[in-house]
Formats: sequence, C-alpha cells, structure tokens
Amino acid sequence: MKTIVVGVDDSEVATAALEHAIDEAARRRARVSAVSVFDPAEHWLAPRGGTTPTIAQTTRMIEDRLRDLVKEIVAARPALAGVPVQALALLGRPARVLVEQAAGADLLVVGHRGRGALTSALLGSVSLHCVLHAPCTVTVVRTGPVRVREPQRAVVSTTAPAGPALA
Repeated sequence: MKTIVVGVDDSEVATAALEHAIDEAARRRARVSAVSVFDPAEHWLAPRGGTTPTIAQTTRMIEDRLRDLVKEIVAARPALAGVPVQALALLGRPARVLVEQAAGADLLVVGHRGRGALTSALLGSVSLHCVLHAPCTVTVVRTGPVRVREPQRAVVSTTAPAGPALA
C-alpha cells in the first residue's frame, strides 16, 4: 500500500500538514504515518516543580495526542474516516528522522515555518532539509497568506549528454 509520511509537532502549520496528508492519502488510496519527533536533549529538561516523564511515557503521550488530532480532523471531515493513520513518536532530530522515515514512502509532508530568509539560512530548517534530502517527493504546507513578489527571472542551463554531435 502507498504511504504518506507527515511530520507533526505542536504548531498550527503541522496540523494543516497532517490534514493535507490525510486528504492526499484518501485521494491516493494510501496510508499515513504521522511522525512526531522529540529531541533527546530537550526530553530531559524537567518541568518546573515536576518530574521528567520517562521516554516510554513521553512516547505514549505524544502518540495519544497524534491520535486525538487525527480524530479532530476526521470529525470535521468525515469523508477522511477510512484513511489508515499510524501515530509514531520517535526520538531524534526532526529533519533527520523525517528523512529516514520517508525511505520507501510515496510522499513526505511537512509544515513551513516562515522565519525570513536570513534567519532560516542561519538556523536551518526542517522543511528545507527534507526537500533537499528526502528520497521521495516532498510537499511543504503553509498556512495564512503568502506574499506575492515581483516575478523574478531564473536562468536554467542544461547540458546535453555526451555522445555523438548532432548535425
């Protein structure tokens, strides 16, 4: 069966990406693997006045939250109820884990977070990393209005394969 992998965190754009992935899976007759990645370094930061949950507890909590999010999307759009969705919480760095999970997938869907060109270039971007390194097609979902700029010219050059010259 075809598979669509989608990266989901706690952001509004990630919810939009999940909805897009489920909608696309319904259209393609595919299944969805909803992946939420948490960083091991951040996991051990204890909440103020509380204890740090174990990795197993954190994994269950994140997967339950993913399943609840899927239920909310399906409740709003019942036509998506037949799409099989697997919820996965994985430990690691989001960009790398999403690219690994996309191996063998037909599509990877991620949300876009607009930080501006300079900041994104300095800090890196999960969506950019996925576009550059994923082994499948990547869809980047945006929410809100997109600023339209003046059309820009692009120069594309291609090189013909080496071989006999054509007359």
